[in-house]
Amino acid sequence: MSNTKYIFVTGGVTSSLGKGIIAASLAKLLQAQDFKVTIQKFDPYINVDPGTLNPYEHGECFVTDDGAETDLDLGHYERFLNVKTSQANNVTTGRIYQSVIEKERRGEFLGKTVQVIPHITNEIKERMQLLGESGEYDIVITEIGGTVGDIESLPYIESVRQLIWDLGKENALVIHLTLIPYLAAAGELKTKPTQHSVKTLMESGISADIIVCRTEHELSTELREKLALFCNVKSESIIQSIDVDTIYDVPLKMRDEGLDKVVLEKLQMTPKKPLDLKPWNVFLDKFKNPKHRIKIGLVGKYVELQDSYKSILESLIHAGAVNETEIEVVSIHSEDLEEGNVAKQLDGLHGLIVAPGFGERGIEGKISAIAHARAHKLPFFGICLGMQMAVIEYARNHVGIPKANSTEMDTDCHEAVIDLMESQKSIVKKGGTMRLGAWDCELQAESKAAAAYQKKTVSERHRHRYEFNNDFADRIFDENFIIAGTNPETGLVEIIEYNDHPWFVGVQFHPEYKSTVSDPHPLFVAFVQASLMQKAKK
Repeated sequence: MSNTKYIFVTGGVTSSLGKGIIAASLAKLLQAQDFKVTIQKFDPYINVDPGTLNPYEHGECFVTDDGAETDLDLGHYERFLNVKTSQANNVTTGRIYQSVIEKERRGEFLGKTVQVIPHITNEIKERMQLLGESGEYDIVITEIGGTVGDIESLPYIESVRQLIWDLGKENALVIHLTLIPYLAAAGELKTKPTQHSVKTLMESGISADIIVCRTEHELSTELREKLALFCNVKSESIIQSIDVDTIYDVPLKMRDEGLDKVVLEKLQMTPKKPLDLKPWNVFLDKFKNPKHRIKIGLVGKYVELQDSYKSILESLIHAGAVNETEIEVVSIHSEDLEEGNVAKQLDGLHGLIVAPGFGERGIEGKISAIAHARAHKLPFFGICLGMQMAVIEYARNHVGIPKANSTEMDTDCHEAVIDLMESQKSIVKKGGTMRLGAWDCELQAESKAAAAYQKKTVSERHRHRYEFNNDFADRIFDENFIIAGTNPETGLVEIIEYNDHPWFVGVQFHPEYKSTVSDPHPLFVAFVQASLMQKAKK
């Protein structure tokens, strides 16, 4: 039997309190004491995965090495821990019900009436223990999406109750994250919402072992004792999570609050080594004490919601810290860009990123921005769709193919320099059918990409249906506009570069998915370096 311990993180009062960051921060503290830790996210929505969700609905879709389209919180898990996640780390209600229905169709339930209890809850419990039973981890942290009391969350809460019963209190615990609001009119913090949230959890048969209180103001000793009394926990189990300047401060705040110590005591575990956060502190010191400042433009069509490009923004933080540089990200809506205003819109920038995306909205704005960056020697980084638009821009404005386009934008296009991949042409179902996950890329010697990676072959994560059309390779690529990386199996173009330029790189993959605090992505690091040099020239 596995000796894995389980921690469940639930939330109450309101959404967006930061369960994922608390889970990742706790995992970081445990990892820094030599425990093997992983985190999984159980989402109560009925979509099978976030792959078909509009970014405005749920933020970005994070992709793992094994091709899972997952919740953006998995990005936080990887960035904090520098440990890869997988298909098993993110489960939705849709996936749970899909699996149970498939079992019913195969006759596995032997004609029994299929019900939420026991069939759905058993499926959830199996998924919750999947990573633990692998024998790879000492501790598995499970974040339950949504808030306690939501109808859609009830099967998960019941499953947690059953699992704690099965495993025993010494092998599992519940951390409940809740809000302590400050009422300005009364001039005081209010505990009643937290009390009600804990009561709701108790009505489901679960008593929280630790309560993490999200707050804008310091919690007094008296308030902590009041919460402990009415929420049925020890006062040391009331953990303050006060607002901080950056999410990367949260592990240190949780350390100061003793969250890891309380957890280990309740799970009857002893640290394998003294807590060591030196590398984390080095990163934070560089991040908070920059020697340089630059402005990077981010052109996209979902810029109203920062979570739409969460991994890109975090990758810039990692690369900025390495270069001891503070990066001001200027969000630019691609629909607002056109030839007549692009120079004004991009004025004062030291680098430009054209973001991934789908569909034709804002495409011409992206092309105008790329044309400006290429002509004015502004460091440019095109990601996925951004790389494709760079190809179209060069084809139109330099090669002399004025109607060059992508069949994604124009299905009747006769000059389709970007086209639907051959393997995608027979696909009808949209969910989970893109080119997904990690694929190899062979780098061309002497290219900027090779200089950044310091490798001949790399593995990067993908999420797309359209690719460069190799039928146009001889017409488009020349001594200046080059193929800097290709997939060795398929011959598909992975990286393009424009040589007559300080730094002009487009990639078909998503490098932002692999950047972590301890291992910033080489291309982002090189891009920031190029942007710093651009500033020095001005």
